[in-house]
Amino acid sequence: MVEPINLNKARKARAKEQAKAKGAQNRSLFGLKKTEKIVAEMEAARASRKLDQAKRDD
Repeated sequence: MVEPINLNKARKARAKEQAKAKGAQNRSLFGLKKTEKIVAEMEAARASRKLDQAKRDD
């Protein structure tokens, strides 16, 4: 016989997992210090410039 499932516990567990995922996403987006954000932006701009310099004109 199949074990009965408590739907309230399942719903709360699913909500808890979604909250954890949302928290992890927010930490990655907003968890950086201002200097770290500036450095990351500068590195991205430098990589973009380097890629643009390597392009060939057709």
